[in-house]
Amino acid sequence: MSTTASTPAAAARAGTTATTTPSEAAARRPGPRRTGALFVLPFAVLFALFLLWPVAHGVWMSLTDESLTLRGTEFVGLANYAEALGDPDMWRSLGNTVFFTVISAVPLVIVALAMALLVHTGLAGQWVWRLSFFAPYLLPVTVVTMIWNWLYQPELGFANQALDAVGLGPVSWLSDESWAMWSIAALTVWWTVGFNFLLYLAALQSLPDTLQEAAALDGAGAWRRLWSVTLPQLRRTTVLVATLQVLASLKVFDQIFILTKGGPDGTTRPILEYVYDVGFTGYRLGYASAISYLFFALVIVISIAQLRFMPRREG
Repeated sequence: MSTTASTPAAAARAGTTATTTPSEAAARRPGPRRTGALFVLPFAVLFALFLLWPVAHGVWMSLTDESLTLRGTEFVGLANYAEALGDPDMWRSLGNTVFFTVISAVPLVIVALAMALLVHTGLAGQWVWRLSFFAPYLLPVTVVTMIWNWLYQPELGFANQALDAVGLGPVSWLSDESWAMWSIAALTVWWTVGFNFLLYLAALQSLPDTLQEAAALDGAGAWRRLWSVTLPQLRRTTVLVATLQVLASLKVFDQIFILTKGGPDGTTRPILEYVYDVGFTGYRLGYASAISYLFFALVIVISIAQLRFMPRREG
């Protein structure tokens, strides 16, 4: 009796399963879009929480008179932006930033390329050269500034002792307005050139040897092969290194803040330190936010210009 009674139900279930088409079964399973959304969701939440929301809140702050000393805030519209555009200290800090970018980014590209070419040519003990070129990049900014602060000491520093050995007078490396920014640029080149060196070395090692061999068979010397074969093949790497370095130099803050705090007389104060001074020393968070977004707009313009006017394909 129990077998007979269960037969119709079992048959119904079997019939239902048998009549299910592959398309219906696929429709019941989670689709690729839903699965992809589930994988993206954690990143999207963190992205919105730690990037989109701070950016939106910063824009709102730039439109208010928010301060660390005031409890209430008022909407002031574009008044902070108008004040920033007419602020001579802001323009001076921006000029310092641009000057530092020029005197640091150019040698960071050229020196890194020269170092990579030296190692790639097959110098003895290549691992020693690679380690010595890249090791400073691994040091934290506090260690780097301590080392160079000692080197720049007016009386006991190695830099002035070297000048004295060749008969030259001492230099106030960090307190002289004409030398301070150049001194910080030299520190930055020594500290960060290792990263660009690795990029160039990786690019050189990936170049095919056929063009070099063909140029050598045609009688081209080492310098001719460098200018006519190697450098054109490194064009894309040079664009990448230059773009990354310009953006990094525009954001300079740590080493200057630790060594000179923008001195002497504001000649080394970059735009980010001015934002820090306005926001956390002058307590004007709204005005500091406006300066930050003006600088952010400048960085975006420079990035677009580099992508627009520099070659994307190797000729």
